[in-house]
Amino acid sequence: MQLKEINKQRYRRHLNITIIACIGTLVVGSLGIAQLLIALFPSQTGSHFMWNLIGVIATSGILAATLLKVKHHDFLTEVAYVWDLKMALNKVTRILHKLKKLAEHGDANAMLALHFSYSGSRQLWQLDDNNITMDELGKSQTELDELAKKYQVKLDLRDYHRDLLKGF
Repeated sequence: MQLKEINKQRYRRHLNITIIACIGTLVVGSLGIAQLLIALFPSQTGSHFMWNLIGVIATSGILAATLLKVKHHDFLTEVAYVWDLKMALNKVTRILHKLKKLAEHGDANAMLALHFSYSGSRQLWQLDDNNITMDELGKSQTELDELAKKYQVKLDLRDYHRDLLKGF
């Protein structure tokens, strides 16, 4: 995955609309399906828990399938990019401890993966206005820059690809 600049205002607006639409769909769909099932198959005991649960599960599945289908629509460009970025960063985070150890010993691919992680995290945190841990991120990036200089490694985000992580 390559990092790209996105419009923060458009991202926030489209994310909020998407979240509201998902919540509305989940509420209306779950209640609608549950009420239909209750009308078709009334319970003698008065408990409709299973029909309500089926309504929630069915609506969640329909919603997930719809989101995956429309993920590449222009309206969701920024939202889908951030979704993909979070998944890519999660893959790096799972092996972060190992990457840091390898980077300390001069592994160029580990340094590149860390550089991607730091740059992607910075972008993500700026989009979400999460400035609390930016100082810590800056320190980590400085340490990485010093390691890259020490081992004469050129860190270019264009060289990063997810298959790079398969070696770790």
